[in-house]
Amino acid sequence: MQSQEELYQRYARIVYKYLLSKTRNEQLAEELTQETFYQAIKSIDRFDGSCRLSTWLCAIAKNQLLAWLRKHPAEEPFQEQTTLQSASAESEALQQLQRVELMKKLHTFPEPFREILYLRIFGNLSFREIGEIMGKTENWARVNYYRAKERLKKEVQKDE
Repeated sequence: MQSQEELYQRYARIVYKYLLSKTRNEQLAEELTQETFYQAIKSIDRFDGSCRLSTWLCAIAKNQLLAWLRKHPAEEPFQEQTTLQSASAESEALQQLQRVELMKKLHTFPEPFREILYLRIFGNLSFREIGEIMGKTENWARVNYYRAKERLKKEVQKDE
């Protein structure tokens, strides 16, 4: 097994970006990342190797976020970003929508499309990282991102 420092160095960025994609709040994502690694180190003996370590860490991160939301039900942790982080040509269609309308549309998408779009657009994660988080391959992440993007384009065209 890797040392605590090696685990943190290798996976902190993935966990942080995952949490940032969920919260859209840098301070909260950083706080929850630290708590995720604290909990992971405490329970490392329960990691059975049935999944990737990054998947296990993101599951802990998700549980930490849910615990935070239970403790802070009246707070609004999800601050809006002023710009989309993706500067690719694909995102031009997304940038044409108003931010609120985009979020409404994404919220109606089924899983895994919604999660992949959040991780790619707001978390700015690579397809490899998305695949790791979702417990799938990089190619699976690419294909499903493409499908989700095409579906989003159709939704945008339908509203025009």
